[in-house]
Amino acid sequence: MEQEAAIEAFWALAQTSRMAIFRLLVRAGPEGLLVGEISRRLDIVPSTLSGHLAILKRSGLLKATRHQREIHYATNLTVVSDLISFLLSDCCEGRVENCSEIISLLKSA
Repeated sequence: MEQEAAIEAFWALAQTSRMAIFRLLVRAGPEGLLVGEISRRLDIVPSTLSGHLAILKRSGLLKATRHQREIHYATNLTVVSDLISFLLSDCCEGRVENCSEIISLLKSA
């Protein structure tokens, strides 16, 4: 992942509602949720939610698929993995054996 893409992803997450949406969809797993369900669970009106989802999708953190009249959103796990790799790429100057605490945290998450 390039630095600019990482910055855009962090910018997209740097807002309370968008972070809540992202965390909800991470918990939902690869199957994700329909827009109406996201709105209901987070108590965000659809018009506001639409803007937040567009920002998260544009950053690559979410992917969307249409199911008849509603849109289904899910976390783009490939991009999330790339973002984590970007953050940790220089960890301990490339000596992964020195990063055991971080690796343990990732495995337990």
